[in-house]
Amino acid sequence: MSRSDDILRIHRLVRGGGGGATALLEWLASHLGGWVGVVDSEAEHGPAPEAAVLGAAELGARGVRSAVLHGADRVTLLFALEGPRALAAVLEQPHHPDAPALLADAAVPLDLVLRAEEAGRREERVRRAEAQVREAVLHLLMNGRLSTAHQISVTLGPALPDPMRMYVIECPVGRRAEVSRICRELTGGRAWIVRCPVYVRHLIVLAPPGPGGASASGDPLAGALVAAAPDCAVGASGETGLSEAPAAYTQAFHALAVARASGDRHARFGPGPELALVAYEAGSRWAEALLAPLHAHTPRRPQDPGGQELRATAHAWLNFTSRATRLLKIHRNTLAARLRLIEALLGLDLARLADQATLSLALRLTSGTGAGAGPAAAAGAGTRDASGAACDLDDVLRDPRLTDWARTHLSALTGPDAPPGARDTVRAWLAHDAQLLPAAAALGVSVPGARKRLTRIEALLERSLLQSPSARHDLWLAHRAEELAR
Repeated sequence: MSRSDDILRIHRLVRGGGGGATALLEWLASHLGGWVGVVDSEAEHGPAPEAAVLGAAELGARGVRSAVLHGADRVTLLFALEGPRALAAVLEQPHHPDAPALLADAAVPLDLVLRAEEAGRREERVRRAEAQVREAVLHLLMNGRLSTAHQISVTLGPALPDPMRMYVIECPVGRRAEVSRICRELTGGRAWIVRCPVYVRHLIVLAPPGPGGASASGDPLAGALVAAAPDCAVGASGETGLSEAPAAYTQAFHALAVARASGDRHARFGPGPELALVAYEAGSRWAEALLAPLHAHTPRRPQDPGGQELRATAHAWLNFTSRATRLLKIHRNTLAARLRLIEALLGLDLARLADQATLSLALRLTSGTGAGAGPAAAAGAGTRDASGAACDLDDVLRDPRLTDWARTHLSALTGPDAPPGARDTVRAWLAHDAQLLPAAAALGVSVPGARKRLTRIEALLERSLLQSPSARHDLWLAHRAEELAR
């Protein structure tokens, strides 16, 4: 093979994409019949013979571009690269006659591809760091720490929009980067885009409301996103302030459940009063009293979770069940231990849907900042056990405003568009703690049959039931309020 053929082969190897440097070094080693690698005076690039390491140090100390070191039965050829690095070959005598020329020809393209690969790794580290910061800002928003979220977001840009609409975009695996780019273009770079830490196919977007806003026909940005990326589905929240980010996310997630089944592939959150707004006046004091032990909890050890961390854990688990480990970045055993502590502090059994719904409502009616220290908390501090909390909740749910909300919330299940047995399906599902297997047995249908029924009911209610965040807690509370009204 001629030298020109070797040079052509070298350039093809280094231009072959990721791992070009490794491919070139492996080919040189095979072609020359010895060890070939990159070494430097600071760190080794793979296991290197002692002769190569010593030769590279000598090359740097003398300030020369190439060197040949002869041993008893081997020769070491060295060619300087950028910085302290050198291309080295340790060959048995007699070595390949074209080795010096071949290594000299390979040194420059090898140096370039090494620098390109390092730049790519640095860029990837920066990209990951930015994604982690954006996720941290989302965590801060969801936990009500708006000031800190604003301070961090300004360093990355754009500023967090307030007011805003939140969008949850579901796209095929591997397409989130492209859909992010499309979203940035459609919003003129004004949207805050975060990769969902729980669902690998979801993007979360906070965007300023458009000049026309959402209309009865849908949301302009959601429609434009689906037009540009037809394999995606988009759920949009109502227009809210940043302080309402948790509620906006839940709205967008429920809208996404509707969008999946819609021919338009996008939907905005359906009309209907928010439970937290309806129940606040009747239930805020009850919620503060119920959660006082959680908010006042002081950990025994510095590494143990305090009240605020336990509150965030409860909120994440109620929304995402076992997937909360991804959001909280903790092991499943740690999550289980925290849930047991929450149960012990509050006197609840979180395996029961009734107690899950109780905790869910209480968390939505309190901010968690300084809660538990006021007179409302003190008044209820001595009377909270599992039965007492349930009784207090019933008092809240008997409020006429909650009764009206419950009837509105459940009206679609018996309306003209409801599939046969919709109310019975939901009632059986809730009675068995939103578990499909026992609910299907109670209904006398298969598990896939029960799942299909609930999927149709999702579209009817415009709420997600089978994927978390699920409307199961609100449905249980609505059924309970309706029962009490009878």
